[in-house]
Amino acid sequence: MTFPRHLAALCAFTACAVAAPPPAPKADYLAGVMDTTVNPGADFFTYAVGGWLKRNPIPPSESAWGIGKVLREQTYANLRRINQEAAAHPADADGRKVGDFWSAAMDEARIERQGLQPLQAELAKVDAIRTARDAANLAFAWSPLRTGALFAVSVDQDEKNSEEMTLHLYQDGLGLPERDFYFNPEKGVAKIREAYLAHLDRTLHLLGRGKSGDAAIRVMAFETALAKTSRKLEDLRDPEKNYNKMTPAELTASRTPSIVWADRFKEWNLNPATVIVGQPEFFGALETLLAATPVEVLQDYLRLRLVDTYADYLGKAFQEEHFKFYGQALSGQRQPRDRWKRVLDAQERAMGMLLGKLFVKAYFTPAAKQRYETMVERIREAYKERIDRLDWMSPATKAKAQAKLAGITPKVGYPDRWKDFSTLIVARDAYCTNMMNASRWRYADMLSKYGKPVDRTEWHMTPQTYNAYYNPSNNEIVLPAAQMMVPGAADADLDDALVYGYTGGSTIGHEITHGFDDQGRQFDAKGNLSDWWTKEDGEKFNARAAGMIRQFDAYEPLPGLHINGKASLGENIADFGGILLGIDAFKKTEQFRKGEKIGGLTPMQRYFLGYALGWMTQQHDEVLRTRLLSDVHAPAKWRVIGPLSNIPEFHQAFGVKEGQAMWRSPADCIRIW
Repeated sequence: MTFPRHLAALCAFTACAVAAPPPAPKADYLAGVMDTTVNPGADFFTYAVGGWLKRNPIPPSESAWGIGKVLREQTYANLRRINQEAAAHPADADGRKVGDFWSAAMDEARIERQGLQPLQAELAKVDAIRTARDAANLAFAWSPLRTGALFAVSVDQDEKNSEEMTLHLYQDGLGLPERDFYFNPEKGVAKIREAYLAHLDRTLHLLGRGKSGDAAIRVMAFETALAKTSRKLEDLRDPEKNYNKMTPAELTASRTPSIVWADRFKEWNLNPATVIVGQPEFFGALETLLAATPVEVLQDYLRLRLVDTYADYLGKAFQEEHFKFYGQALSGQRQPRDRWKRVLDAQERAMGMLLGKLFVKAYFTPAAKQRYETMVERIREAYKERIDRLDWMSPATKAKAQAKLAGITPKVGYPDRWKDFSTLIVARDAYCTNMMNASRWRYADMLSKYGKPVDRTEWHMTPQTYNAYYNPSNNEIVLPAAQMMVPGAADADLDDALVYGYTGGSTIGHEITHGFDDQGRQFDAKGNLSDWWTKEDGEKFNARAAGMIRQFDAYEPLPGLHINGKASLGENIADFGGILLGIDAFKKTEQFRKGEKIGGLTPMQRYFLGYALGWMTQQHDEVLRTRLLSDVHAPAKWRVIGPLSNIPEFHQAFGVKEGQAMWRSPADCIRIW
């Protein structure tokens, strides 16, 4: 996945001689997930992983189920052991924090007795609001609590000067995942809006508000108006248009007279000369909307944003209400996950790196780290050769592309330097308060970076995360340890064909290609937003990318809901490029050169099956609908069938013929990198 500015950005993700006969695990893993009753040319996704999906229906506690979730279950068990040991016998100060957090979160009786007490101080601030300006100021003051009220404020690298840490303002404020949920006429989305309105009403009732239901209707109308002023998902992917540098005084005078930004920043002891505003028109419309909205509506809106943010750390009534909408209606879960698993999810958000330090020590071997560091360099070399072979790019742009490729920093497994959590306060008897303290601690840590040199060693994912990212401002790929694991299999038992598809193509090659997708290509080798392309080369790239937009726009995973080809373009380019890079690198391995079959499959067939293994997942229609409207990633099935249908080596490996669904004629195949 890319790591675009201010978006939750955040995908999913040595040659070894093969003896004869090969070890059994190498033959069995892929065979154990396939459905060979399906023709690979008709539906390669189902052929590759359909057997496992048939035998493993989605559990009632889940909205989706697949390889990442199974690995998560394995990780859950490992982390639970770490927590229980830390709670009983903490080895040091870090271990005590881990154990105290766990103990507080698992004490349901105490949490029930506390009720809303952990939020009372903040709710009292809402009660004290008398004007729209008061509401805006409180939303700003709540930024460290990550409530998402009205707007987002952060400190991050300046996109046009990657050595400088600057203040950013971004649109925010919606309770539904993305603006189009408020407007899309599709029946399933309309039902989600109805369920959300009912959720707002029930939550207000729990707070002693909204006796007639009118309060919820007014809050929904306010959020809908806020959504109308927000940029669409695809428009948020243009880094140039979402970069607008202004002084705080200019922003106040031109857009938000009721919000004196300079005064607000002084509350954090900051005196910025400029701030980068992502969507200036949003802030202008917000000013008008705030002035036109009754104060009591703004109060209810803020109450809801606070409670929805912390509901899962409160008593049973608030937990169940939060789950009823966000778990069931929005994501299709039939029942909540076990409490201890939800606690581990919360702990990941609060102090994930503390757990990560303990996790990799126990579960990620030095040999595995070395294997994937070597694979990164082999895939980088494959990209270097691929750039040299491009027939549509000029020598001038190629030289800059090669410089950027050479400058990519890989971070594999876990950080070389761990973050210091010594100032984080964790109590053994205050779950919700611990979560609020952790949020404030992370925000203070972020603010402390303002005006200081950029720390390019920092990670924004924990080692136990099944995901990976490319950060354009650092020109780096970050590959957490868990992303390279196959559940139930030792890394040493996995053959190169499987691993080059599963990790080399779908993760390493994918993340490197993000540096050259429609968004990442706009950043130079030093991580600055800068146009290093000739005009002609840029136009050629865009023309080729347009073909991929059209291809994915045509896919309709649910009746009436298509994939958004423009919003998902970066991920689709990265999937496609990653597969090609993995192929090039794999062709240089001894396994490919020998050409021997394992489990009746050729090395190249195993490579493509290994790639599909990384997307082995299924989901309820509710979560599929949600992601089609709010996610820049295409659904898993189409991340397999979409890019592979453009690759001649795939057609050759499985004998795909004209007229089959996985076939695209040579003239129609996308060619970018």
